[in-house]
Formats: sequence, structure tokens, C-alpha cells
Amino acid sequence: MTDTTKSIHGEWSSRFAFILAATGSAVGLGNIWKFPYITGENGGGAFVLVYLLCVLAIGIPIMIAEIMMGRRGRQSPINTMTTLAEEAQVDSRWHYLGWMGVAAGFLILSYYSVVAGWALSYVVKAFFGGFSGGDAEEIKSLFDGLVASPVQLVFWHSVFMLATMMIVRRGVSGGLEKAVRFLMPALFVILLLLVGYAMTTGFYQQGLDFMFEADFSEIDANAILTAMGHAFFTLSLGMGAIMVYGSYLPRHISIAKTAIYIAGADTIVALLAGIAIFPIVFANGLEPGAGPGLIFQTLPIAFGNMSGGWLFGFLFFVLLVFAALSSSISLIEPAVAWLVENKGMDRHSACIWSGLVTWLLGVAVAFSFNIWSDITLFDKSIFDLLDYLTANLMLPLGGLCIALFAGWMMKRQHTLQELEMPEQQYGVWKFLICYIAPAAVFLVFLHVVGII
Repeated sequence: MTDTTKSIHGEWSSRFAFILAATGSAVGLGNIWKFPYITGENGGGAFVLVYLLCVLAIGIPIMIAEIMMGRRGRQSPINTMTTLAEEAQVDSRWHYLGWMGVAAGFLILSYYSVVAGWALSYVVKAFFGGFSGGDAEEIKSLFDGLVASPVQLVFWHSVFMLATMMIVRRGVSGGLEKAVRFLMPALFVILLLLVGYAMTTGFYQQGLDFMFEADFSEIDANAILTAMGHAFFTLSLGMGAIMVYGSYLPRHISIAKTAIYIAGADTIVALLAGIAIFPIVFANGLEPGAGPGLIFQTLPIAFGNMSGGWLFGFLFFVLLVFAALSSSISLIEPAVAWLVENKGMDRHSACIWSGLVTWLLGVAVAFSFNIWSDITLFDKSIFDLLDYLTANLMLPLGGLCIALFAGWMMKRQHTLQELEMPEQQYGVWKFLICYIAPAAVFLVFLHVVGII
């Protein structure tokens, strides 16, 4: 099929461009915001080791499958699943997997952009010394004031969404590829600068010990399930982004090797973030297991009370914004691609409509922190409900279905044609995608919904 078919949206110019784009999709707030604090909560080094094993056994096999399905279909996730179901001669309802991925990306971006707006706001605050000399109460008051202000939240959400759509409207080569060619190297440079600063704190070795000394007495079933879940979520799987990026991948590029590079780069960013953050945390007597507040309420205390803190605080939150932006452009791309393919829109119009709807839902999310805070559905705010639906239900189900479709529905000759692996390597992938990955993602699903 893909010998003669190309995406109407264009192609990546090289494997390196695709690696940057897919890594940008995978690298987001989860790497820099979530990974350090769940590592802190679960005891450090032993958790990191379990997480790396989970990336190998779960994340990479599903990523290979999602890229492969995207390249074989060469369309938006919805149309790709329709095409692949027809080719495999299986139930046409598999196309709902494409719909679920597009919907998940759309819903995630609506609240992701609000959180990215917090980071944008903190870039400005850090640059103008807003954290200087602040104690825990003052920094908490700063954050509380931000989320309590509908005007501030909507403003920063709007700025972030505008930046996202301006990139996406320029297309694959002119927008997505050019953006990630700048964003990803800049992200790595900023991370390395922060690691360099961490080396000067006097607590660098303590941070390394915390990250890499394995104490398996800290590992329990909950920690293992958390590691499995993060290995899946951190690679941006199950939301259509990797599938649609895969549809732009040239035929001659090895999917398996590329997936390994992407997973490796994503993991390196997460580890570098921990290496940069924990020495600063320890140097300031802060708590490494501080939870989600580590980034927005704990680290600003450190930046406000250390030499040159305004600069490193500024760089850190610029890093967060870059990571968020490289992910956001992939979250909206599946919807834009579908509108172009199915509704006769040009890319500019598709970006306006998809961006506007996402922005409106994001406004509702922003209001859920303040003037609509009393509005709940199933005892959850709008923000909490969207987060729960996507992270706990849609993404695990999407990943499970991708593994089942690639492993059990697609014909062997078609997967072999796309992957072009030696027989032994193909056998290992086939075993992982048919048995290990589905079982693991199903356990993650049961864990996140509170059944186990």
C-alpha cells in the first residue's frame, strides 16, 4: 500500500526531522513536571529502573505499532483506521479507535494549554524577579492568585493557543518541522544549562544518588503500576499524535530504529530534568516528593532565594513552555488533518475552526479554577473531569486497542512490509505487542480507575 501512497499533507524531510517531531510530541510537561515528582514519591533509583524496563517492554512496542499504522494508512487517524480495517478485512467499527485518538488529543489540549499558560505566566514572573526572596507562603499566594484570576488564565491560555495554531497552520515542512528543529535543540540546551547549575549547588551527588541508587524496598505494586503507566503516557501514545506523525514518515525510514531513538530521547529528557531539579530541591531543604506542586509552588522558592535565581527560574519556565508547545502542535494535528481530508477545508481554515473550538473549551477549563469552581460533573470540576476521561480512560483504551489491532488484526505480510525487521526481531516485537503490552496497559487501566 505505502509503496505508492503519500500523505496529502506532506512528508518529513528526513528521519532526523521525524525523530525531533515525535520526540517533541512525547516530551512535554509530563517529562519535566510529572516524572521528577513521581520519582520522588516512589523512592528514586529503583523506580527509575522499573520505569526504564517498562519503556522497553511496553512503550517502544506500542510506539512501533502506532507509527506503523500511521504510515500504512497515510491519513488522519480516523481515515487511517477505516483504511486499515478494510485492508485487514475486519470489523469497520475499528475506525472508532481513530475517533477516540483525535478526541483525546483535542480534549487534552484544551486543558494542557491552560497549564502551559501557567508556565508562560511564570516565565514573565521569573524574568522580572517575581520570586525574589519569596517564602513558601508568598509563592503559594502567587500561584493561588494566578489560578483565581479568570482574566489571567484566559489571557495566557489564549497566547499559548495562538502560538500553537500559528505553527500548525504552516503545514508539515513549513510549520511542524521548522518549529521542532528550533524547539527541541533549544530544550536540550536549556536542560543542560540547568544541569550545569545543579552541579554548583553542592548537592549534585545527592541528587544523582537519589535518582540512580536502587533501593528495591521502596518498590511495591503501586510503584510498578505507576511506572508502567508513565512509560505509556510519556511517549504520547494512544492519542492519535504519533499515528498522524507516522503518516508523514517516508517509506525508506526504519520504524523500529526510529521508535527506539524517540523513546531514548524522551527518557533522556526526563532523566536530565530530574538531575537538574533534585540538587536544587535538596540544596534548599525542600521535599523531593512534593507532588504536582513541585514545579509551580516548590521550585520558585528555590529560584527566589538563590544567586542568579531569576535567570535560572526564567530558563526553567521557558523550558516548560517549549516542551508544552512541542506537544501541543501534535495534539491538534490529527483534528486539522481530518478536517482537511473530509470537510474540504484548506489548512488555514481547519486550524481556525479546530483552534477556536479547543480555545473555547479551554476557557471553560480556566473558569473551572475560579468563577465556575462550583460547577461539577460526577463530583469533578471541568479540569479534573477532562483529565480523568483522557488520562484514565481514553489513552489506556487507545493504547490497548492499538496493541490488539497491530498484533492480532493486521495481516503478518502487511506488518512485515512496513517494519522490515529481521525475523528474530520481528518475533520479539510480535510477542510483546500481542501479549505483554496489552496485558500491561490493561493493568494500568485497572489501576488508574481504582479497581486495583
